[in-house]
Amino acid sequence: MRMLVLGAGLQGSACAYDLLQNPDIALVRLADVRTGELPAFLQAYAGDPRLERIAVDAKDEAAVRGAMTGVSACMNALPYYFNLAITRAAIETGTHCCDLGGNTEIVFQQLELDGLAKNRGVSVIPDCGLAPGMVNILAAAGIREMTSTDSVRIRVGGLPQHPQPPLNYQIVYSLEGVLDYYTTRSWVVRDGRRVQVDALTEIEPVEFAEPVGLLEAFHTAGGLSTLAWTYEGRVRTMEYKTLRYPGHAQIMRAIRDLGLIGKEPVTVRNQSVVPRDVFIACAEPRLRRPGGRDLVALRVEVDGAKGGRSARVVFDLVDWFDEERGISAMERSTGYSLSVIGQMQATGRVGQPGVRTPDSAVPDHDYITELALRGVRIHRSG
Repeated sequence: MRMLVLGAGLQGSACAYDLLQNPDIALVRLADVRTGELPAFLQAYAGDPRLERIAVDAKDEAAVRGAMTGVSACMNALPYYFNLAITRAAIETGTHCCDLGGNTEIVFQQLELDGLAKNRGVSVIPDCGLAPGMVNILAAAGIREMTSTDSVRIRVGGLPQHPQPPLNYQIVYSLEGVLDYYTTRSWVVRDGRRVQVDALTEIEPVEFAEPVGLLEAFHTAGGLSTLAWTYEGRVRTMEYKTLRYPGHAQIMRAIRDLGLIGKEPVTVRNQSVVPRDVFIACAEPRLRRPGGRDLVALRVEVDGAKGGRSARVVFDLVDWFDEERGISAMERSTGYSLSVIGQMQATGRVGQPGVRTPDSAVPDHDYITELALRGVRIHRSG
């Protein structure tokens, strides 16, 4: 197999690393607009002929199609606003493709290309990271076990192992993306109907085993993605909440309500400035802690009935920074997820061609097994 990874950032690099662990993959083509220094965990492969690094501007459609030439599948780890164009290029070139999602409106536009993908015999799966991605696969797995489903509650977060005030948080991907989730209303299902709720609301405690301990969960946008539409009228309650250390949401809500992360320009001493730009410029250097160890905590709870009795399925994951390889927990849970699904596409383990979301396309047992082989162990109870 020959595989293409678009985007050599944190998640794309982790995806490429995981692909290189499979001896059946003859080539991993890592493409980005810049081909700078590799992260430490990939440097051992700098001279390996199996790792090919090429410069590709994702805005150049011809260059993207050229990068797809001769590969079995493309794993797209670029920012979400490239996903629709990359999907079109994959269908045109007959290349299986998966991406990290990040914007539900774009996912719906990708789903409109289902017929074209089927005609080309191509599998396209958006939303293949952690959330959306892993959590959607697990939620659907729990629902399939039920005769009827009453509630689905998803809780997940990337956290520092050693939190520092005032936010007890460190950047594990994009601060801009985090702020989008904190300022966009979230789709949930209540009483069987799809509704929106404000981000940073309905804070509740969630307890994990030590050393993680007590966390808080609150609404943020994006995690459910299309699940709220898929299961409207079929599930009474469905919601996604982000996990942080206690007190985080209250501080961020105050910052938001004061307008400090707004996108509308304001005038300061006769200069037009965007509050969010100023906030990111001030906060990002203080929240990006080189050498900081992270963890990922996840819980998916599905309650319903099975065989005439009440039933409950719970999936739990706590993953830790990989000390041996220097790969963060967020890179492992997100980049490895993308790699696993891309390899399933290349080997025909995702069923029929077309554009399908991971909850319907990805076989949950195989997916959980593959992650466990990488040390990302999802525990099921119930």
